[in-house]
Amino acid sequence: MRNMVDNLVIVESPAKAKTIGKYLGKDFLVKSSFGHIRDLSKKDYGIDLNNQYQPQYIISPDKKKIVAELKKLAKEAKTVWLASDEDREGEAIAWHLAEVLKLPADKTRRIVFHEITKNAILGAIDNPRSVNQNLVNAQQARRVLDRLVGFELSPVLWKKVKPSLSAGRVQSVAVRLLVDREREILKFVSKESFRVSGFFSFNDKKGKPAHLKSELNQRFSSLEEARAFIDFCKTADFLVSGIETKPSTKSPAPPFTTSTLQQEASRKFSFSVSQTMTLAQHLYEAGHITYMRTDSVNLSDLALNTASKEITEEFGKEYAKRRLFKTKVKGAQEAHEAIRPSYMNKREAGANANEKKLYSLIWKRAIASQMSAARLEKTTINISISNRTERFLSSGEVLLFDGFLKVYMEGSDEEKEGNGNGLLPPVTKDQKLDIDNIEALQRFTHYPPRFTEASLVKKMEEMGIGRPSTYAPTISTIQNREYVVKEDRPGITRELKGIVLSDGKITSINKSEKSGYEKSKLFPTDIGMVVNDFLVEHFSNIMDFNFTASVEKDFDSIADGELVWHSMIHKFYIPFHKKVDNTQKNSQRSSGERELGKHPETGETIIVRIGRYGPMAQIGEKGEDSKPRFARLQKGQLIETITLEEALKLFNLPRSLGEYEDTELIVGMGRFGPDIRHKGSFYSLKKDLDDPMTITADRAKELILQKREADLKKIIKTFDNDPDLMVLNGRYGPYISYQKSNFRIPKNTDPAALSYEECKDLIEKAPKPKKKK
Repeated sequence: MRNMVDNLVIVESPAKAKTIGKYLGKDFLVKSSFGHIRDLSKKDYGIDLNNQYQPQYIISPDKKKIVAELKKLAKEAKTVWLASDEDREGEAIAWHLAEVLKLPADKTRRIVFHEITKNAILGAIDNPRSVNQNLVNAQQARRVLDRLVGFELSPVLWKKVKPSLSAGRVQSVAVRLLVDREREILKFVSKESFRVSGFFSFNDKKGKPAHLKSELNQRFSSLEEARAFIDFCKTADFLVSGIETKPSTKSPAPPFTTSTLQQEASRKFSFSVSQTMTLAQHLYEAGHITYMRTDSVNLSDLALNTASKEITEEFGKEYAKRRLFKTKVKGAQEAHEAIRPSYMNKREAGANANEKKLYSLIWKRAIASQMSAARLEKTTINISISNRTERFLSSGEVLLFDGFLKVYMEGSDEEKEGNGNGLLPPVTKDQKLDIDNIEALQRFTHYPPRFTEASLVKKMEEMGIGRPSTYAPTISTIQNREYVVKEDRPGITRELKGIVLSDGKITSINKSEKSGYEKSKLFPTDIGMVVNDFLVEHFSNIMDFNFTASVEKDFDSIADGELVWHSMIHKFYIPFHKKVDNTQKNSQRSSGERELGKHPETGETIIVRIGRYGPMAQIGEKGEDSKPRFARLQKGQLIETITLEEALKLFNLPRSLGEYEDTELIVGMGRFGPDIRHKGSFYSLKKDLDDPMTITADRAKELILQKREADLKKIIKTFDNDPDLMVLNGRYGPYISYQKSNFRIPKNTDPAALSYEECKDLIEKAPKPKKKK
C-alpha cells in the first residue's frame, strides 16, 4: 500500500522526475505528466477572441490514465509543486496542468530552476511563486496565431497547389530563405581571374638557404595579362621593401546559446539540429547542464567564480579572466543563463558517446569564455618588383600566449582560400630575393554558399525569425513536408589553366579542382518553390521577414504584460481571414507550369509542372484522339532549370534491358524513384550509384539477386496451410505478418518455434490499430 505524501511534484518527463527525486526527501513524490496536456482543437480558440481563453481539453486515451492518477495524487497531497521548464512553453504546461487537474490556487506552487542540481532544486522550493499568466498568454498567443495561419493557409494550398500540403508562420518563411538563396545561386555567373603566387629563395644571416611563399596583391582578368606580367618578371629584381610586425589578440567566444550550440555541434560533429537538442535535453534532465533553450550569453556569479577557480587550478592564474558578455542577437530575451555545465569542475558526463561529445563541447566553450585572450604577433612582408607598382605579400603569425586556445577553438562556416598563417623565415629589409618560380593559376568566383541546418538557424536568429525553442522543430518540419531535402551533391571536376615561370622559362600548366561539392546542405524542392511562390504572391505580409520578426516582438510584449494577447490576435486575424477567402475564390491554380518547347518529331508541346505525385514532364494535351504522356523528374532536376533535351530523355523510360529468366527486364521511374521491374516485383536502384538511363542488364540482375537474398534472410518461418501468415525479421526485430498487417512477438519468445496456432492467438490478442483522425 502506498503511503500518502505531503508534497506532489509534477514534471514533464520520467528522466527529469528521476533526477529531481534524488535531491528531495521522502516527503516529496515526483511524478511525470509524460509531456504536454493541452487543447488541440481549432474550435477552442474562438474566432471572435473577445473573452479570456477558456480551453476545452481533448485528452488522448493514453493520457487519460496518467491524468486520473495525477488527479488522485493531487487531491491527497497538501501541496502540489509544478516544476515544468522555465520558458514560456514550460509555464503553459504548468498552467494547463493546473487547469486539467483542477488544482486549488492555495495548494499550488510554481517552481523554476535553470539547472537540475540539489542547490537549485532546494532553492526553488524555498522561493515558489504562482503561475505567470503573462508568460502563459505569450505562449498561447504563439500557439493560436500559428494554428490560425496553418489551419487557414493549408486548405488554400490543398485546393490551389496540391493535396496534403501545409503552411506555417515560421516554416514558410524558413523555406523562403532557402528558395531565395537557391535562385541567387541559379542566377550566379562565375567570373574567372588569375591568381599569381611567388616562391622565392635567399640565404639567411647564417648563410643557410631559406624559402618564402607569397601572393601578388592583385589578380588578372585574363591569361594574356597574367602572361605579360610574368614575362616582365623574368628580368625584374625582387627586394624585401618592408617588414611590418603588429601584436594582436584573439578573444574567446561567449558561452553557448541554443543557436550557437546547434551551429558548433553541426560543424564539429555533423550533428543535425534536432539531434543536438535531443542530446542536450538528456544532459539537462540528467542534471549535467543548464537549461538548453536560451538566447542569453550570461553566466551566474556562482558559475563565474567556479570557472575562475577551475581555470586557475588547472592552467594557472594568468589564464583566468572574468568576462561578462552581451548578446548581439535581434530580439533576444536575455531572461536566462547561457548553456553551461551544472558543475564547472566536472569535465565528463553523458550516458553515451554522443552525449559525452556534446557535454565536452559545452564544458570547453564555457570554460574558454572565462579565460585570457590569446596573444599573437602578425608579420607582413612586402616584396617590391622593380619598375612595377604591384607587389608580393607574405604574411604569417606567431602565437606568443595561447590563452583560451589551450582549451577551445571555435569552428567556422567560411570557406577559406589562401596561403595560411604559418611561420615566416627570418628576413631583413632590402634583402634581395631570387625566383624559385612564379605561378599564375586560373580561379573562379564561387556562388553564395547553400545553407546547412546550422547556418539556417544562424540566419533565422540574426533576422529575429523564431525563438530558441522553435529552430529545431521548424527545420524538421520543412524536411518532413518535403519542401526541403538535406543531401550531399558530388560536384564536378573543373580544369584550371595556368602558366609558371621557372629557370627563366614560361610553360603552361593544367590543374584541376572539385567544384560544386555540397555536404549536408539544404536544397528546396520543386514543390517547396511552387508553394513559396504562391504564398509570396497572395500572402506577402505572412511571408515578409520583418512581419515574422515583429510578431516575435509582440509575443515578448505580451510576456512583459504590455499587450493583451487576444487583441493582438484579433488585429491580425480579421484582415488575414478576408485575404484567405479572397484567395480561395479568385486566385488561379498554381503548378509551377513551364513550357520547354515542341517535340522535335511530333510537334507536341512539352511542359514541366507539379503533378499528383510530384514534379513531372508532360508531352501533349488531352484531346478526343490523344492522351498526354508523363515522366517523373529525376533527383537533382528542377522545374525552373530542366532543359528540353533533358526532359525528352525522361521519356526513354521505361526501357527494356532484355530478358532474364524468360521474362522481360524493365527499368523505369516508379512512384518512389527509379526501379527494376521483373516478374511483377520491383527492385529499387541504389541511391547515388545507379542511373536508370545507363544501368546495364548485368547490374539489374545483380540488384534482383541481392534483394532475393535479403528477402530469404528476412523469412524466419512460413506455413503451407496459410501462405499469408509469415514470421519475419524486421528492422526492429522479429514480427508476424498476416494479410498486410504486422503483429508484435512478445520478448523472450523464440520466433522460429512459434506454431501456427500460437501465431493466430497472438494476432487475435493484439490491440486493434487506432483509427486515423
